[in-house]
Amino acid sequence: MIVDCAVYQEGLRRAGKLPLADAGEAAQRDGAFVWIGVYEPSAEEFDNVAREFDLHELAVEDAIRAHQRPKLETYGDTLFLVLKTVRFTGPDEVEGGEILLFVNRSFVITVRHGEAALHDVRMRVEERPDLLSCGAGSVLYSIVDRIVDDYEPVAEELASDIQEVERQVFSTDRSNPAERIYNLEREVLELASAVSPLAPAVDRLARGHFDVVHEDLSTYFRDVHDHLLRLDDRIGGFRDLLSSALQANLTQASVRQNEDMRKISAWVAILAVPTGVAGIYGMNFEHMPELGWRYGYPVTLALIVAICLALYWRFRRSGWL
Repeated sequence: MIVDCAVYQEGLRRAGKLPLADAGEAAQRDGAFVWIGVYEPSAEEFDNVAREFDLHELAVEDAIRAHQRPKLETYGDTLFLVLKTVRFTGPDEVEGGEILLFVNRSFVITVRHGEAALHDVRMRVEERPDLLSCGAGSVLYSIVDRIVDDYEPVAEELASDIQEVERQVFSTDRSNPAERIYNLEREVLELASAVSPLAPAVDRLARGHFDVVHEDLSTYFRDVHDHLLRLDDRIGGFRDLLSSALQANLTQASVRQNEDMRKISAWVAILAVPTGVAGIYGMNFEHMPELGWRYGYPVTLALIVAICLALYWRFRRSGWL
């Protein structure tokens, strides 16, 4: 369950492994904080962590069950932040996960659900003693910044897929991309559910409303907030493009159906000529002058061919064929 547990003091990670039983005591040292990484814990497994750091029962319940929308809440001196992770797992397939953070002056507890990894975030922040010297808030910033940066490749992939489906809508291969458009709309909704609710939360962090966030970190959080606003605007554009693409696809389908109906009608009109002539001469009356005429048969065939060719030319000229 516990992926990593370490104590940081004066911008540096203290050497050696830190057992969970000693984490609470280590966090009380001057200028120190503990960072514990947890992966998909059960209620029983997380109970020791919750008791060690006196975490609020409602936040603990959210952390264990997951499936929360992005939000920022305070429980006493502890911040509780929910982040949603989004990544592409295949063509037109987006997978979501969650990272839930408990942030206090003396500890940071990250609970992961899904495939998002924080090891490289930990490695990167450990290379920044100047950032770590700002306390637990620096870890909060580093994780939020990484998650928001990971939204960008998803947005780029969505933009590429939307351009491709737009070309498909107006192509001449008569395909129907309606199902793919709906799939893309679900993917955009998944990304929007991660980005849109997070922007107000990061704005609160950027405004310095919380003691755990060092004043020097406000500029960093403002940059992340600006990135989220740009992403949110882009997602709105994706929605508009997909709505327009779906409408255009329905219009194209209607146009193609009308074209098919015109072609069918034109061929029915052409075939009606020999059908009508055959019906007239198939009535077997005795007194039909053409039946006794030597050239009646070839003249009738020639007349049928001429009328059919004339109709074909006329329909072709009018764009029905």
